Amino acid sequence: MKSRKQLLTVWVLICGAHASFAQDAADLKATYHTKADIPYRTGEDLSNYSRERCLLDVYYPDKAGFSTIVWFHGGGLTGGERFVPPELKSQGVAVVAVNYRLHPKVKSPAYVEDAAASVAWVFENIEEFGGDPTKIFVSGHSAGGYLTSMIGLDKSWLAKHNIDANKISGLIPYSGHTITHLTVRAERGIDEKQPVVDQMAPLFHVRSDAPPILFLTGDRDLEMLGRYEENAYMWRMMKVVGHPDVELHELQGYDHGEMALPAHPLLLRFVRKHSN
Repeated sequence: MKSRKQLLTVWVLICGAHASFAQDAADLKATYHTKADIPYRTGEDLSNYSRERCLLDVYYPDKAGFSTIVWFHGGGLTGGERFVPPELKSQGVAVVAVNYRLHPKVKSPAYVEDAAASVAWVFENIEEFGGDPTKIFVSGHSAGGYLTSMIGLDKSWLAKHNIDANKISGLIPYSGHTITHLTVRAERGIDEKQPVVDQMAPLFHVRSDAPPILFLTGDRDLEMLGRYEENAYMWRMMKVVGHPDVELHELQGYDHGEMALPAHPLLLRFVRKHSN
């Protein structure tokens, strides 16, 4: 008998194949380009560390009107480097891979401020690459999932850049905190097992008029620190307040680190659904 993990892998491969067949022929034939090391923060008052970290790469097809996925790497807000997930390449979409400042060189809310600044940059510049600014999605794994939810649900961060967060076409956090992030709690001397819900928690900003949301987590028995359960509660509260387009998927058999790979076909399906 096949294990749950094997069965889910087969299911994900089927979903991925279906998504590929659904692509336009032009997507499959497109040539892709990368423009790297683009600063999304400018100004004479920037620190050397900000100049080093506040960079992004744009991976994009040579066609007009494509959708764009802004991708935030994981690493607990303490590590990690920007990259374009290989499974998102050659799929007819652009991927903007973002670096942001990290603890301990900065503290909260610097991480969220950087995430918002990078998304604002995409809104203001993606058209120059051929992208459609009305088809911008935000996603990321773990810490990147937390940043995704924070800037998409708390409208104040993008408002500082004169961007309405509701213009984001969709939010797809992978196994992200919905309570206040454990690194933010550590900065305050709070143990990682002590949950906190305050203004630095996506849960604090539950609202019915947010962009469409796809919550993705690993197996509840394999995830770290109850990550599935907090996402499930967030999903439920979004339903309670009347959000019309919110989904939750638990990728059974996959732990916190493993869940990103089988999540990518679900992300692409969600992006295509909301790009039409």
